[in-house]
Amino acid sequence: MTTAELEECIVLYGREIYSFCRQLTGSSLEADELYQDTFLKAMEKLSGIQADANPKAWLLSVAIRLWKNKKRKFAWRNRIAPLENLTEEKRDALQEEKGSPETVILQNERELAVRRAVNLLEEKYRIPVYLYYMEELSLREIADILKIPEGTVKSRLYHARKRLWTQFKEEGTFQERSI
Repeated sequence: MTTAELEECIVLYGREIYSFCRQLTGSSLEADELYQDTFLKAMEKLSGIQADANPKAWLLSVAIRLWKNKKRKFAWRNRIAPLENLTEEKRDALQEEKGSPETVILQNERELAVRRAVNLLEEKYRIPVYLYYMEELSLREIADILKIPEGTVKSRLYHARKRLWTQFKEEGTFQERSI
């Protein structure tokens, strides 16, 4: 891949990659850093990227690997010298939607409840959920990104949905027909 082709990938997939980074990290600041690191790593590995393959999937897999490495390093450092719990950044204001104020509020509450619930899932379930529902990747593409069998992706999505449904039923967040 050439630098010009990478620039085209940034234009084509930049927003989606950033959005994925935002969901993965849960913080604008960390998402900015992960996004930049992802494209810096892409610049380093420019000759290894196949432009005719799926560059978006490759970039998502780079972001996932960088995030896992960062978490692993943080966990190791925290074992050596524990840090105080830092307060998380407030969620960005949800985009305005058309409709009555009541409808907008209810929709925003549902979306927030789903995001919170997904964020509580174990990482092995959360990442496939993000890739499948947010990035709209196929099962095969997710399997390639995560380097796991396609059946494992299906299983993780099934178990994630099952856990989410159980959580929503217990909380009374949604009625059966609203999901």
